[in-house]
Amino acid sequence: MTQSDEPLRPVRIAVDIGGTFTDLQIFDARTGLVHAWKTPTTPDDPSLGLVTGVREAAAHFGFALAEVGLLLHGTTIATNAVLERRLARGVLLTTAGFEDVLEINRHVRRDIYALAPDPFPVLIPRDRRLGVAERLRADGTVERPLEEAALPALLARIAALGAECVAISLLHAYANPAHERRLAALLRAARPDLPLSLSSEVSPEIREYERTSTTVLNALLMPVVRAYLERLERRLGEGGFRPRVLLVQSNGGVCSLRTAAEQPARLLLSGPSGGALAAGRLAQLLGRPNLVAVDMGGTSFDVSVVQDGRVSVVTQGEIDRLPVRLPMVEMRTIGAGGGSIAAVDAGGRLTVGPRSAGAQPGPVAYGRGGTEPTVTDASLVLGRLDPGYFLGGMMRLDPAAARAAIARRVGARLGLSPEGAAEGILTVTNANLGAAIRLSLFEKGLDPRDFALLSFGGAGGLHATEVAAEVGIAEVIFPREPGTLSAYGILFSDLVQDVARSRLLRAAPAALPAIAETVAALRAEAEARLARDGIPPEARAIEIAADMRYVGQAFELLIPWGAVAAPDAAALARLTAAFHAAHRRRFSYANPDEPVEIVTLRAIATGRLPRPEVGEPRPAARPARKGSRRVFADGAWCEAPVFDRAALTPADRIEGPALVEEPFATHWIGRGWTARLGPAGALVATRPRRAA
Repeated sequence: MTQSDEPLRPVRIAVDIGGTFTDLQIFDARTGLVHAWKTPTTPDDPSLGLVTGVREAAAHFGFALAEVGLLLHGTTIATNAVLERRLARGVLLTTAGFEDVLEINRHVRRDIYALAPDPFPVLIPRDRRLGVAERLRADGTVERPLEEAALPALLARIAALGAECVAISLLHAYANPAHERRLAALLRAARPDLPLSLSSEVSPEIREYERTSTTVLNALLMPVVRAYLERLERRLGEGGFRPRVLLVQSNGGVCSLRTAAEQPARLLLSGPSGGALAAGRLAQLLGRPNLVAVDMGGTSFDVSVVQDGRVSVVTQGEIDRLPVRLPMVEMRTIGAGGGSIAAVDAGGRLTVGPRSAGAQPGPVAYGRGGTEPTVTDASLVLGRLDPGYFLGGMMRLDPAAARAAIARRVGARLGLSPEGAAEGILTVTNANLGAAIRLSLFEKGLDPRDFALLSFGGAGGLHATEVAAEVGIAEVIFPREPGTLSAYGILFSDLVQDVARSRLLRAAPAALPAIAETVAALRAEAEARLARDGIPPEARAIEIAADMRYVGQAFELLIPWGAVAAPDAAALARLTAAFHAAHRRRFSYANPDEPVEIVTLRAIATGRLPRPEVGEPRPAARPARKGSRRVFADGAWCEAPVFDRAALTPADRIEGPALVEEPFATHWIGRGWTARLGPAGALVATRPRRAA
């Protein structure tokens, strides 16, 4: 199915598969409305939960599977495969003498006082790292040609090692990919079944360790992701359900199935990036250019920062201490969610997370065999969740089982009542969440008082006002359908391709010919990629960015350069000035008289997909106040009013302590906070700044 066919099928679906639930946002062009849906994730085969959720939504909202034209899919399949080490058996081919780059890494000791430091993970052992006779110089010229006569012996070694995939990362391939491409061509001719990952295609940038690590991760994920995509495509063929499928990348854009199969490392932050995209969109709709976006689901808590209306993108991240040299949304993730397990350690200290009960068995209250108390169980015991209205009533919770588990595993060990133990669990959780927010802001030199907190995720609303109070934020925003907001962000995604070229150049007029040559090459490749993905010329946009540093520095800053096509001295001066300003913001100083160099030039190629025109739902014709419920807060039970989110109008004013319920989320409005509807249907809670 092509982009031009999509208007013939009026339904667009965005899916975010999390560790506990699979979230869906469904846009129907016939009504202009967006609907939310949740269904339990199926960890053994996430595609099963995806299709189940789509079928449930179709039955509930009244559309046919054959009417779905576009499926935008965020997935944790790559992330989970790395974390759980469910990876293919791989072989690394590198320049002879550089087989140990993965183990040498950067000589970084994270815990400098540990007597036995935890070694960095190495995904391919030494016996499966093979040296290739060849050598390129740093400028890309050939010092030693590739010895093709050695290929038969190399193929025999690869076969004997039982390789399911091969990573190729040769020295200085970012400067000249000829040897990698020739080696790959010879391997493909002999073994067309063997997935290959080339560093010059995946991450053509300097820094040998990071480039090799990224290439290895990509290779090991290729069989895993391809198997998942094959299962998904088989399921999508059922019942006339044949949409165009695009997968969400770590950079916040989507890509074709072909790109995902060839470069699965780009999916490592696929799911969480949807929340950051939604935050960027809401910053505009709400008129709040500075937001701290926090996504709390069943397993994790993700923090991203929107500053001056822009979501930060970095050129390198990591997963499980493994560097990934690819553009990705800047985000901090900790193991804290509704399913995070509470326990008392040997020293009598209450801990929460990072272990999670996940979707199976889930919290004790789910009644699916869970025995260890979780954050969700604590919220239920304190009256902050309605046991009969969880997931809009689709799942009934068991308060007695949750209370017994907390009393037995936490309360008895700490000498606390079940309520005291549950409140302690939430206090520890909120402290962990606050610490993650502070770190995300303080490392950029930002003041929490200048930001509003955007809370979403199925569990976020139960913690947001208390966490905001702890870090000094005076405004909390609960967007519409917060339980599926990451899927909402995905719904408005564009197709994005990143192209990079490392080339050390002084940011000076003398280097303009080389800079212009590189920019032209990047733009040509970006255009070709968008054309290959079927994006028409009028829907394409290409922007340039540069990794820059002061000469002698060991790190760079990513500086946007806009849609520059033929850079001149004035454009280069603007870029350099932007670098000095960014350096001052990030590190509190700048040296305008020091020489600056460009390390890597990048093209961000965007293929704009048709944007849904979303209508505003009307308030439900029923009373906004549903009743009241006994809630344990500040060490005592109290009667708290309960409000129906769907029935709220701008005239309604909610004074905390209070609860606001909707099908896939519950919001706790703490004491001292006042909430009312704001722009874009968001519920905005505030408290006096002197109290914040």
